[in-house]
Amino acid sequence: MAAEQSSKSVRSTDILATGRRKTAVARVRLRSGSGKIVVNGRELEAYFPAVKDRVLVSGALETVGKLTAVNVDITVDGGGPTGQAGACRLGIARALKAFDAELAEPLRHSKLLTRDGRMKERKKYGLRGARRGTQFSKR
Repeated sequence: MAAEQSSKSVRSTDILATGRRKTAVARVRLRSGSGKIVVNGRELEAYFPAVKDRVLVSGALETVGKLTAVNVDITVDGGGPTGQAGACRLGIARALKAFDAELAEPLRHSKLLTRDGRMKERKKYGLRGARRGTQFSKR
């Protein structure tokens, strides 16, 4: 029973990588193929209806010219659409770097391998938000 593997097992040609942005986490599986991008079981256009998010996700592939050379399967959760798209972009860039080491330099030059560390600032006690105080009342 332990020797059996499910149909979703990782093939030896699959490259796995993780990307994060804000609170979104994307797990990317990259393999040689025809350029199909699937996000959470749906096509890229169906999952990200906004053009800016689709451009963000496929940006790393366009930069290195692998848009029609690899298939990408992404599982993403947490955050909103923009954070998820950013997480997908970082995950794809990291997977491309592992796929072909020669792609690391153009990816790094385009700043696609850098994780965006900006997170939401925590709320402080005595304030209404991270920085907003209460309204002043003279009387």
